[in-house]
Amino acid sequence: MQCSYFDAAACRSCTLMGQAYTDQLAAKQQHCAHLLAGYPELSWLPAVPSRESGYRNKAKMVVSGTVEEPTLGILDADGHGVDLTSCGITAQELRDTFPSLAAFVTRARLTPYDVPRRRGELKYVLLTASPDGELMLRLVLRSTESVVRIRKHLPWLLDALPRLAVVTVNLQPQHKAVLEGEEEIVLTERATLRMPVGDAVLHLRPQSFFQTNTDIASALYRQGREWVDEADPASVWDLYCGVGGFALHRAGRGRSVTGIEISAEAVASAETSRDEAGLEGLTFLAGDATAFALAAPGPPELVIVNPPRRGVGAQLAAWLETSGVRRVIYSSCNARSLASDLAAMPSLRPTRARVLDMFPQTTHYEVITLLERA
Repeated sequence: MQCSYFDAAACRSCTLMGQAYTDQLAAKQQHCAHLLAGYPELSWLPAVPSRESGYRNKAKMVVSGTVEEPTLGILDADGHGVDLTSCGITAQELRDTFPSLAAFVTRARLTPYDVPRRRGELKYVLLTASPDGELMLRLVLRSTESVVRIRKHLPWLLDALPRLAVVTVNLQPQHKAVLEGEEEIVLTERATLRMPVGDAVLHLRPQSFFQTNTDIASALYRQGREWVDEADPASVWDLYCGVGGFALHRAGRGRSVTGIEISAEAVASAETSRDEAGLEGLTFLAGDATAFALAAPGPPELVIVNPPRRGVGAQLAAWLETSGVRRVIYSSCNARSLASDLAAMPSLRPTRARVLDMFPQTTHYEVITLLERA
């Protein structure tokens, strides 16, 4: 894949841009295998490739420029806007909205935030697309000053973008590198975006995390489902469950599944999905995964962990090591922290692993491993 922004040095976020995709995928497989080379019994499943372009289901666009001529993209080293509305890794349905969103900025008189001068209102446009083509739009503002105008002109935007299902305002008043604030104002009747993924329909609320690449997320959940079904445990914990992707795929069959997630927004999303599907035996709780495990009277038969880049950490790794749980499915977006966590759990040996290319054109990837107690 070639990118005019990369070639012009306007954006270098995709560090592998221009390299043959087969070489990118092979290098990621080799990198992960090198980090886990201490486990000779580990069997590698074929890596899961992604589409090279148009794979991102979300766009996080910095708004800059002026009311009359806004830019949507990133900031350069001096804090000035760089237009990225033709970014090739962004899904086409997102790129198609950008002209209307720019026009809406002008129509509603939303002053772009000027980072160097610390003036203005509209900081970011956050846009997410579902597999069905529906869209969620979040406007990150410094204050409520322009909310009345947004409401006034929202019918025009909904008419221009009929697939727009959820529109919100997020308030982030601070001048610092924080994407969003705590307060969210929902402007549409619907507050969640339906995300059909694999065997489940997930409901994404505005502040809930979801994987950037829907196709690879589906493959990830499918792999987890296969390993859970193979073990057929009566009880499962899904730690760092997010909006419930793994848990929702493996609930039912008389199985007890508990999902733990620190984000209350994500838990609310997961509960909506569970209730709509009518799944029994599935519980979601908002809380810290490590604290939950340490306070539990005993382990389940199988644990799924899908931690952030830092990994599960020393405390949870130590608990898993001594808990007696027979199997762990570990989904990681950082193979280095995975390797560190595995070293702290010597009794849980990785027996199978698979690299999934969640982020083509970059060095990042997802890897899912099955650990079994020696």
